[in-house]
Amino acid sequence: MNKIISVCLVSTLLILFFSCSSPEKPVSNADAYKIIFLHHSTGNVIWKGKPQGWDVVGNIFSKVYSVPSWFEQHNLQNGKNYFIEEMEFPKKSPYGWNNYPYDYYNIWVKNAGLNPYQEEPTLEMLTPDYDMVIFKHCFPVSLIEPDIGVADLNSDKKRIENYKAQYIALKSKMMEFPETKFLVWTPAALVEGKTNPGQAGYAREFVDWVRNDWDENGDNIFLWDLYELETEGTLYLKPGNARGQWDSHPDRKFAGEIAPLFCQRIVDVVEKNGNNTYLTGKKRK
Repeated sequence: MNKIISVCLVSTLLILFFSCSSPEKPVSNADAYKIIFLHHSTGNVIWKGKPQGWDVVGNIFSKVYSVPSWFEQHNLQNGKNYFIEEMEFPKKSPYGWNNYPYDYYNIWVKNAGLNPYQEEPTLEMLTPDYDMVIFKHCFPVSLIEPDIGVADLNSDKKRIENYKAQYIALKSKMMEFPETKFLVWTPAALVEGKTNPGQAGYAREFVDWVRNDWDENGDNIFLWDLYELETEGTLYLKPGNARGQWDSHPDRKFAGEIAPLFCQRIVDVVEKNGNNTYLTGKKRK
């Protein structure tokens, strides 16, 4: 009897182990509005938000994360068919773990076409499969150096003049795909201990340019203002919003609070061209 119980217990544990290590990837249906979210670590923190518990229906080891869970509920309550998935972009290898203005320009503009660049999909590859493309930068984007007076489109140096040139090129490229909507996160901020007033001021200057000059009405490009949510009007990621004094990732509580704003901004951009929410995703009164 004990032998039978032991065999059953081992079998159960093996089933649970493999269900944990090999979860099924969600599949959209043909009529879904398809959204792809390209991100690294900061994006992953907000994607997960504050986990709501365990999904015991499909996979006992799958946590219910904030963004996909929000869309599941929104679809059920509103009769919608939004399908959102995530992708690490670019991957650590072979391209490298860099997702700054130069890298999007390098992959999507400089090396545009129907073939991947260092295994990364171009916009020519993404746009036929997705109705909306969302992308962001990790917080080292805010480690900005002083300008030298000459913008270099092909430079990976973190300078405002280079960022602006690359963003202008990216805008022209994205507008080649008018049937696709693009949602761009404003750059993530740094905690005070990981930057200095000069760099923080440059970061704020670039964000202001993105919000006030680069972002225009009437095109297919929209913003979600992560920077404003993180800094609350200051130059730094607020301590209460950060994982730690020296860690510029959002903490789980803050991520759980702003993940619904991200989702609401997506829906508003899809349905109302962003007119019903502020750039942060908060609803207009």
